[in-house]
Amino acid sequence: HVQLVESGGGSVQAGGSLTLSCVVSGNIDSKLCFGWFRQAPGKKREGVATIGRNRTTYYTDSVKGRFTVSKDNAKNTVYLQMTKPKTEDTAVYYCVADAFCAYGVADIFAYNIRGQGTQVTVS
Repeated sequence: HVQLVESGGGSVQAGGSLTLSCVVSGNIDSKLCFGWFRQAPGKKREGVATIGRNRTTYYTDSVKGRFTVSKDNAKNTVYLQMTKPKTEDTAVYYCVADAFCAYGVADIFAYNIRGQGTQVTVS
């Protein structure tokens, strides 16, 4: 079965940059779509970005123009590049995957495969 392992989290200054990685292992299906969501203490979880089979991407409004989701099929890795992060971006970030491909980020929580999360702290 498919497993997702995130890395790259840590502390970053506001206005800096940070790139999260999600390594995909197991029975990798080229039909999978991927995404990232985040969970901050005391807040509802929020879909951040998705990337489809043909690399179509969607973002939640608060990160548009600052975050970029991408994938490298040769490395079986999905990335979330965070530029100009803000303190409100502080959260645990989770990588998700599914054969179901959401249109937008609203349905990202239907993705059934999920990583363990990586903490991002912006100060």
